[in-house]
Amino acid sequence: MKSLKRIQWMVLFLLFPTWIFAQKTERQVGDTTYYKTLIPEEKQGLLKNVSVIANMNFAFRNEFVDGEYTQSKFKNEQFRLEIRGQIHEKVYFRFRDRYTRAQTSESLDNISRSVDLAYIRVDISKSWSVSAGKLCADWGAWEFDWNPIDIYEYSDIVEYADNFLTGVGFTYTPSTKNQWTLQILDSRTKTFEELYGQQPNFTESKAPLAFVANWRGSLFDGKVKTIWSYSLFNEAQDASGNGANMNYIALGNEFNLTPKFRFIYDFKWSDEQLDRTGVVSETIPNDLYNYSVANTLYIGHWVNLRYIVSPKVHLTFVGMLDISNWKNSFNDPENTTGEEHIRNAYGFIPAVEVYPFDDLNLKFFANWVGRSYEYSDYAMDRFGARNYNTGRFTVGFISPLGIL
Repeated sequence: MKSLKRIQWMVLFLLFPTWIFAQKTERQVGDTTYYKTLIPEEKQGLLKNVSVIANMNFAFRNEFVDGEYTQSKFKNEQFRLEIRGQIHEKVYFRFRDRYTRAQTSESLDNISRSVDLAYIRVDISKSWSVSAGKLCADWGAWEFDWNPIDIYEYSDIVEYADNFLTGVGFTYTPSTKNQWTLQILDSRTKTFEELYGQQPNFTESKAPLAFVANWRGSLFDGKVKTIWSYSLFNEAQDASGNGANMNYIALGNEFNLTPKFRFIYDFKWSDEQLDRTGVVSETIPNDLYNYSVANTLYIGHWVNLRYIVSPKVHLTFVGMLDISNWKNSFNDPENTTGEEHIRNAYGFIPAVEVYPFDDLNLKFFANWVGRSYEYSDYAMDRFGARNYNTGRFTVGFISPLGIL
């Protein structure tokens, strides 16, 4: 027995250092301070210059067509996750992805259509900067310039447009009262055939580029603000080799009449040698023209009124009129009157907005979105179009929630 106990003590004595070493190793493994963090310590300071924003518009919709109630449903109207910040003294980045749009890569620019923004900005000097990547086309007018979550319903020209395009932009800011921007962009995200169909009379441009010039101004001590722009889109050539372009003018004007009342008027004019907006082409049945027609003209009027009852309660009203014309309709052998007008689209949106928090940009709203679509006699008799109206009563919330 004594010899057996002696052997047991000898075994314990020999194993004791191993047990001590194992305990030491176990403590090291369990202590995360011995490992590098996911974001290296030398990079963590960058987070103070980075923002993560969840742009949300959530609503309960009650929908009507021609005065008849059709359905009620909850809907995520908008959810766009945005990350932006400064990564160098003169270098900034911005990325925004829309989760309420299909995640499919576009044919031309090779990036998902759901991606609104993916670019960097380099400040060359105090007045000059250059941006490159997927940009917001600086088309002008206030309706387009606002955060999309704040728009209850877009007018035709903006709704049907490719608003986010890949390219480069140059910005000159000589003062706080003026800013000038020039962009050179891909004119579209899809291929020519995907957008316009198999065109019998036009061939695709070898350089389908868009050129956008924008002026933002502040006049009369900020009582009048402008966002004006001109855009030229090079799309195709006709049989004679002449360019088929889109010319677009947007004139946005904001009038801050009193501290409590603001009035905005946007004018839009789009002359399209190929029907880029598409309202006219959609009106014409495919058995007549299964491709985009030529020479359309769209004119848009958009007004926004805001009255601040109190810091927590705002009353707003949006009115819009979109006019669609087909200037080439004289080529239609059955157009005996020479009628060019196709459609008027009216819109009116009264709303009540409530801001319950002083330190958080979160608003609850209730609104009515009314739309009326009225076609010309020519469009109804020739293409079978019919007048109709839609409406929806909506309650919900909107917020660019700052997560970081």
